[in-house]
Amino acid sequence: MNPPYSSSTRDSIRDAKRIVVKIGSSSLTGPDGRTDPAKIDEIAEALEKRMAKGSDLILVSSGAVASGMGPLGLSTRPTDLATKQAAAAVGQVRLAQEWSRSFARFGRTTAQVLLTSADAGDRPRARNAQRTIDRLRQLHAIPIVNENDTVATSEMRFGDNDRLAALVSHLAFCDALVLLSDVEGLFDRNPSEPGAQFVPEVWSGNDLKGVIAGDGGKLGTGGMASKVSAARLASRGGVPVLLTSTENIDAALDQADVGTAFAPKEDRLSAWQFWVLYAADATGVLRLDAGAVQAVTEHRRSLLPVGLTSIDGEFSAGDIVDIVGPNGEIVGRGEVAYDSDELAGMVGRTTAELPDGMQKPVIHADYLSGYASRA
Repeated sequence: MNPPYSSSTRDSIRDAKRIVVKIGSSSLTGPDGRTDPAKIDEIAEALEKRMAKGSDLILVSSGAVASGMGPLGLSTRPTDLATKQAAAAVGQVRLAQEWSRSFARFGRTTAQVLLTSADAGDRPRARNAQRTIDRLRQLHAIPIVNENDTVATSEMRFGDNDRLAALVSHLAFCDALVLLSDVEGLFDRNPSEPGAQFVPEVWSGNDLKGVIAGDGGKLGTGGMASKVSAARLASRGGVPVLLTSTENIDAALDQADVGTAFAPKEDRLSAWQFWVLYAADATGVLRLDAGAVQAVTEHRRSLLPVGLTSIDGEFSAGDIVDIVGPNGEIVGRGEVAYDSDELAGMVGRTTAELPDGMQKPVIHADYLSGYASRA
């Protein structure tokens, strides 16, 4: 059994030079839905201590919708899109002002970065966001990232800021991700239930068997299920993760000897691979036979037309497509080399059967990433 508070994962988080810290809505607001300046000051002080030791920090801050509820006279979190976006429009201003005020006490400059999933899904926009965040860090400003709830539709949402934080941790080439909320860490069930067991370390998906994670509270949207999903997303990409409560922020950012640590995969994905697997918008589907699935996921070979059984969707050469196995499971993604019209006539054919100019792989191994190897 691995020791709970002494591991290479926690050492990596303790020694990380570039960190993403995500703060949940409940940690920033009072019961009336208004931003609590005292809470923000406490968090900013803890973050300043870590930065004073030489770490660069990117803050992913929830709370825009919750921060706008009080000023708009809303007693409960809105459920319709228009009211939610109106609350976010008010709340984003107030939240940015509070972070700016608080960090100014230490001579720190803050910057607001608002993103949607469409920004992350489009490669040029994702790269531009990465360059902006990186330049802000070089200029010694603290990037404060939030989902752009004001313009995001249900189809354009990350879903929660936990997932956004995981994507940013890889987008900005960070060394660690710290997810903070109102829960001490991961338990195998609701910690208020008798017999609930704390889970100190997650080394693989096997450590999550039997774990029951719930949904978010009235002010938040994430809940433990989304935090575990985000932690696994970041760790599969090669980023170590610490999940704990905001009350533990000092210990989390000092020795990392609290909460639940998620061990990273040793072979960290490149920025392109991570983007393809977890952020890019797929425009089509390629269906494979069992032999082709084994070739591309286990042996990391290029995908050839002979392994295709069918294609779905309209796409162009250079688009990202999902790769689906014979049982309908998504096994990977890649950058397709042919238009859908061209590829339709190549399904199931060997290379020798194809005319000159159409004998290159459907997806070259260098432009293909499989989910199977990231369990």
